[in-house]
Amino acid sequence: AMLRNTTLLLIATLLLTCQSEQGVTVPVEYAGALKNIMRKGDLSVQFNLADLGDQQHLFALGALAELKGEILVMDGQAYISSEEDEKVKIDSTLNHEATLLVYSEVKEWLTVDIPAAIQSKDDLEAFVEEQAMLNGINSDQPFPFRMEGVLRSFDWHVINWPEGDKEHSHEKHISSGPHGTLANTAAEVLGFYSKHHHAIFTHHTTNMHLHVRTMDGQLAGHLDDLELGEGMKLLLPVVPAAD
Repeated sequence: AMLRNTTLLLIATLLLTCQSEQGVTVPVEYAGALKNIMRKGDLSVQFNLADLGDQQHLFALGALAELKGEILVMDGQAYISSEEDEKVKIDSTLNHEATLLVYSEVKEWLTVDIPAAIQSKDDLEAFVEEQAMLNGINSDQPFPFRMEGVLRSFDWHVINWPEGDKEHSHEKHISSGPHGTLANTAAEVLGFYSKHHHAIFTHHTTNMHLHVRTMDGQLAGHLDDLELGEGMKLLLPVVPAAD
């Protein structure tokens, strides 16, 4: 009987381990798909941002309908960027329509120091997955994350797609509107990580979709590439402890 009890205990322990290794799934919603934009040229309205107005702790990123700008919402505060007179204009209302949107409501975040060795976008991607797993998040499902600090450099763009152009490419998306590189800039980044949404809300070469906002309020947009500065922080959703 002793042996049988030990076996049952072992099985119970294994079951618990499997459950906790998977972690908790953070609810993430999305509307639209990159492949419909890239392959079909479908830039139509997939979501009305105003419908999310009652979510106080909303975090969202995406692209405006007709690809006429970028969407970033941080803790319910909107930073909708578009081109006006060859400059980036930022609107703080949710009165906009999206052709692509990824969003999540997160009330509480935990902060992780990013080691100096983590510098490139690829480094960051691996670090984000590792830290999610260590902090009880199921990294096999999509989840949001944030980053704060001084970026050594980053490439950004705000899309302004020419009406009627049906030939989509990643390069043209970057160059169709204002874009550039900034160095040594205090910024905050919102990202969504997923291994299973390539061509849906991440490009096929990456598991992350990132948007950025400079802390001086001058810029918000899509983050194409980055080099991390020292002393940056990664923020991950606090998940309820597994029972």
